[in-house]
Amino acid sequence: MSILDSVKKQITPIHPEGYLFIAGFAVASVILGWIWAPLGWIGAILTLWCAYFFRDPVRVTPVDETLVVSPADGIVCSVGAFVPPPELGLGERPVKRVSIFMSVFDCHVNRAPVAGRILRVAYKPGIFVNADLDKASEDNERNGFVIETHGGTFGVVQIAGLIARRIVSFSKEGDQVQPGERIGLIRFGSRVDVYMPDSAVPLVDIGSKAVAGETVIADLASRSPRRNFRTS
Repeated sequence: MSILDSVKKQITPIHPEGYLFIAGFAVASVILGWIWAPLGWIGAILTLWCAYFFRDPVRVTPVDETLVVSPADGIVCSVGAFVPPPELGLGERPVKRVSIFMSVFDCHVNRAPVAGRILRVAYKPGIFVNADLDKASEDNERNGFVIETHGGTFGVVQIAGLIARRIVSFSKEGDQVQPGERIGLIRFGSRVDVYMPDSAVPLVDIGSKAVAGETVIADLASRSPRRNFRTS
Protein backbone atom coordinates (compact mmCIF):
# COMPACT_ATOMS: atom_id res chain seq x y z
CA MET A 1 0.00 0.00 0.00
CA SER A 2 1.37 3.42 -1.00
CA ILE A 3 1.72 6.36 1.37
CA LEU A 4 -1.02 8.16 -0.58
CA ASP A 5 -3.42 5.24 -0.08
CA SER A 6 -2.62 5.18 3.62
CA VAL A 7 -3.39 8.89 3.91
CA LYS A 8 -6.67 8.49 2.00
CA LYS A 9 -7.82 5.79 4.42
CA GLN A 10 -7.34 8.20 7.33
CA ILE A 11 -9.44 10.96 5.76
CA THR A 12 -13.14 10.83 6.61
CA PRO A 13 -15.36 11.39 3.53
CA ILE A 14 -17.60 14.45 3.34
CA HIS A 15 -21.24 14.00 2.43
CA PRO A 16 -22.18 15.73 -0.87
CA GLU A 17 -24.89 17.70 0.96
CA GLY A 18 -22.10 19.69 2.57
CA TYR A 19 -20.13 20.76 -0.52
CA LEU A 20 -22.13 23.94 -1.16
CA PHE A 21 -21.94 25.03 2.49
CA ILE A 22 -18.21 24.40 2.71
CA ALA A 23 -17.64 26.35 -0.50
CA GLY A 24 -19.72 29.22 0.87
CA PHE A 25 -17.70 29.32 4.09
CA ALA A 26 -14.45 29.24 2.09
CA VAL A 27 -15.49 32.14 -0.18
CA ALA A 28 -16.64 34.16 2.84
CA SER A 29 -13.28 33.50 4.51
CA VAL A 30 -11.38 34.88 1.51
CA ILE A 31 -13.54 38.01 1.42
CA LEU A 32 -13.16 38.53 5.17
CA GLY A 33 -9.40 38.01 4.85
CA TRP A 34 -9.23 40.86 2.30
CA ILE A 35 -11.10 43.11 4.74
CA TRP A 36 -9.02 42.20 7.80
CA ALA A 37 -6.60 39.25 8.13
CA PRO A 38 -7.84 38.06 11.59
CA LEU A 39 -11.36 37.75 10.18
CA GLY A 40 -9.98 35.57 7.42
CA TRP A 41 -8.44 33.22 9.97
CA ILE A 42 -11.73 33.03 11.85
CA GLY A 43 -13.46 32.21 8.58
CA ALA A 44 -10.90 29.50 7.85
CA ILE A 45 -11.56 27.88 11.21
CA LEU A 46 -15.30 27.98 10.57
CA THR A 47 -14.73 26.44 7.12
CA LEU A 48 -12.83 23.55 8.70
CA TRP A 49 -15.64 23.15 11.23
CA CYS A 50 -18.21 23.04 8.41
CA ALA A 51 -16.23 20.29 6.65
CA TYR A 52 -16.04 18.40 9.94
CA PHE A 53 -19.79 18.81 10.48
CA PHE A 54 -20.64 17.22 7.13
CA ARG A 55 -18.31 14.24 7.59
CA ASP A 56 -19.76 10.89 6.56
CA PRO A 57 -17.65 8.12 8.13
CA VAL A 58 -17.92 4.44 7.37
CA ARG A 59 -19.67 2.57 10.18
CA VAL A 60 -19.56 -1.14 11.08
CA THR A 61 -23.11 -2.25 11.91
CA PRO A 62 -23.83 -5.47 13.85
CA VAL A 63 -25.77 -7.92 11.69
CA ASP A 64 -28.49 -9.23 13.98
CA GLU A 65 -32.20 -8.82 13.28
CA THR A 66 -32.99 -8.68 17.01
CA LEU A 67 -30.86 -5.58 17.63
CA VAL A 68 -31.83 -1.91 17.26
CA VAL A 69 -28.89 0.36 16.43
CA SER A 70 -28.67 4.08 16.98
CA PRO A 71 -29.91 6.22 14.06
CA ALA A 72 -27.75 9.17 15.11
CA ASP A 73 -24.49 10.24 16.71
CA GLY A 74 -24.89 12.09 19.98
CA ILE A 75 -26.08 11.80 23.56
CA VAL A 76 -29.19 9.92 24.65
CA CYS A 77 -31.42 12.64 26.11
CA SER A 78 -34.62 10.69 26.76
CA VAL A 79 -35.66 7.07 27.40
CA GLY A 80 -39.24 6.18 28.26
CA ALA A 81 -42.78 5.73 26.96
CA PHE A 82 -44.27 8.50 24.81
CA VAL A 83 -47.14 8.93 22.34
CA PRO A 84 -45.77 8.93 18.76
CA PRO A 85 -46.45 11.92 16.48
CA PRO A 86 -49.93 11.55 14.94
CA GLU A 87 -48.65 11.75 11.37
CA LEU A 88 -46.85 8.41 11.82
CA GLY A 89 -50.14 6.58 12.35
CA LEU A 90 -48.74 4.45 15.19
CA GLY A 91 -51.67 4.96 17.53
CA GLU A 92 -52.41 7.18 20.52
CA ARG A 93 -50.97 5.12 23.34
CA PRO A 94 -47.45 5.65 24.70
CA VAL A 95 -44.76 3.36 23.27
CA LYS A 96 -41.07 2.93 24.07
CA ARG A 97 -38.87 5.72 22.77
CA VAL A 98 -35.16 6.52 22.77
CA SER A 99 -34.10 10.05 21.79
CA ILE A 100 -30.59 11.06 20.68
CA PHE A 101 -29.52 14.70 20.72
CA MET A 102 -26.94 15.80 18.14
CA SER A 103 -24.80 18.84 18.90
CA VAL A 104 -23.13 20.90 16.18
CA PHE A 105 -20.00 18.79 16.69
CA ASP A 106 -21.68 15.43 16.02
CA CYS A 107 -21.94 13.73 12.65
CA HIS A 108 -25.44 14.49 11.33
CA VAL A 109 -25.93 11.66 8.84
CA ASN A 110 -28.86 9.58 10.11
CA ARG A 111 -29.13 5.83 9.64
CA ALA A 112 -31.83 3.15 9.76
CA PRO A 113 -32.00 1.48 13.21
CA VAL A 114 -33.41 -1.79 11.84
CA ALA A 115 -33.91 -3.70 8.60
CA GLY A 116 -37.32 -3.36 7.00
CA ARG A 117 -39.58 -1.59 4.52
CA ILE A 118 -40.43 2.09 4.79
CA LEU A 119 -44.22 2.26 4.92
CA ARG A 120 -44.51 6.00 5.30
CA VAL A 121 -42.47 9.21 5.14
CA ALA A 122 -44.26 12.08 6.88
CA TYR A 123 -42.97 15.65 7.01
CA LYS A 124 -44.47 18.20 9.42
CA PRO A 125 -43.48 21.88 9.59
CA GLY A 126 -42.97 23.45 12.98
CA ILE A 127 -40.90 25.78 15.13
CA PHE A 128 -37.22 25.59 16.09
CA VAL A 129 -36.74 25.28 19.87
CA ASN A 130 -33.76 23.53 21.46
CA ALA A 131 -33.88 19.90 20.30
CA ASP A 132 -32.71 18.75 23.74
CA LEU A 133 -36.11 19.69 25.23
CA ASP A 134 -38.97 17.17 25.41
CA LYS A 135 -41.40 19.58 23.72
CA ALA A 136 -39.19 19.54 20.62
CA SER A 137 -40.72 16.16 19.71
CA GLU A 138 -44.14 17.83 19.49
CA ASP A 139 -43.45 21.39 18.34
CA ASN A 140 -40.36 21.36 16.10
CA GLU A 141 -40.17 20.83 12.37
CA ARG A 142 -39.75 17.10 11.79
CA ASN A 143 -39.63 14.29 9.25
CA GLY A 144 -40.75 10.79 10.21
CA PHE A 145 -40.19 7.31 8.79
CA VAL A 146 -42.40 4.33 9.61
CA ILE A 147 -40.40 1.12 9.15
CA GLU A 148 -42.10 -2.29 9.10
CA THR A 149 -39.91 -5.15 10.35
CA HIS A 150 -40.30 -8.78 11.35
CA GLY A 151 -40.31 -7.69 14.99
CA GLY A 152 -42.89 -4.93 14.71
CA THR A 153 -43.29 -1.39 13.45
CA PHE A 154 -40.78 1.36 14.21
CA GLY A 155 -41.01 5.12 13.96
CA VAL A 156 -37.85 7.16 13.29
CA VAL A 157 -38.30 10.93 13.54
CA GLN A 158 -35.73 13.52 12.46
CA ILE A 159 -36.31 16.70 14.47
CA ALA A 160 -34.87 20.09 13.55
CA GLY A 161 -33.15 21.96 16.36
CA LEU A 162 -32.56 25.53 17.45
CA ILE A 163 -30.10 26.19 14.62
CA ALA A 164 -31.14 23.55 12.08
CA ARG A 165 -33.24 24.79 9.17
CA ARG A 166 -33.22 21.86 6.78
CA ILE A 167 -34.09 18.19 7.16
CA VAL A 168 -32.92 16.04 4.26
CA SER A 169 -34.43 12.62 3.52
CA PHE A 170 -32.50 10.08 1.42
CA SER A 171 -35.17 7.36 1.54
CA LYS A 172 -38.73 7.20 0.25
CA GLU A 173 -41.85 5.15 0.84
CA GLY A 174 -41.49 1.56 -0.33
CA ASP A 175 -37.71 1.43 0.07
CA GLN A 176 -36.13 -1.57 1.74
CA VAL A 177 -33.48 -0.47 4.23
CA GLN A 178 -30.81 -2.29 6.18
CA PRO A 179 -29.62 -1.42 9.69
CA GLY A 180 -26.99 1.29 9.48
CA GLU A 181 -28.07 2.39 6.01
CA ARG A 182 -28.10 6.17 5.48
CA ILE A 183 -31.67 7.50 5.43
CA GLY A 184 -31.24 11.24 5.94
CA LEU A 185 -29.37 14.22 7.34
CA ILE A 186 -30.19 17.26 9.48
CA ARG A 187 -28.18 20.46 9.23
CA PHE A 188 -26.62 22.10 12.30
CA GLY A 189 -27.84 20.67 15.60
CA SER A 190 -30.89 18.44 16.02
CA ARG A 191 -32.37 15.22 17.40
CA VAL A 192 -33.68 11.81 16.32
CA ASP A 193 -36.42 9.88 18.15
CA VAL A 194 -36.91 6.12 17.75
CA TYR A 195 -40.33 4.68 18.64
CA MET A 196 -40.18 0.92 19.24
CA PRO A 197 -42.59 -1.99 19.72
CA ASP A 198 -43.33 -3.40 23.19
CA SER A 199 -40.86 -6.27 22.71
CA ALA A 200 -37.90 -3.86 22.63
CA VAL A 201 -35.74 -3.65 25.76
CA PRO A 202 -33.70 -0.41 25.85
CA LEU A 203 -29.99 -0.94 26.49
CA VAL A 204 -29.06 2.73 26.97
CA ASP A 205 -30.02 5.48 29.38
CA ILE A 206 -29.92 9.27 29.54
CA GLY A 207 -26.35 10.42 29.09
CA SER A 208 -25.23 7.40 27.05
CA LYS A 209 -23.03 8.21 24.06
CA ALA A 210 -24.44 6.86 20.80
CA VAL A 211 -22.72 6.24 17.47
CA ALA A 212 -25.03 5.99 14.45
CA GLY A 213 -25.10 2.54 12.88
CA GLU A 214 -22.93 0.99 15.60
CA THR A 215 -24.29 1.54 19.11
CA VAL A 216 -27.00 -0.96 20.08
CA ILE A 217 -29.79 0.99 21.80
CA ALA A 218 -32.31 -1.84 22.26
CA ASP A 219 -32.81 -5.59 21.96
CA LEU A 220 -35.97 -7.14 20.52
CA ALA A 221 -35.24 -10.66 21.78
CA SER A 222 -34.07 -9.99 25.31
CA ARG A 223 -36.13 -11.55 28.10
CA SER A 224 -34.36 -9.42 30.69
CA PRO A 225 -36.12 -6.42 32.26
CA ARG A 226 -35.13 -2.85 31.57
CA ARG A 227 -31.51 -2.28 32.60
CA ASN A 228 -30.49 0.08 35.39
CA PHE A 229 -27.57 2.47 35.06
CA ARG A 230 -25.34 4.55 37.30
CA THR A 231 -23.17 7.56 36.61
CA SER A 232 -19.58 7.48 37.85
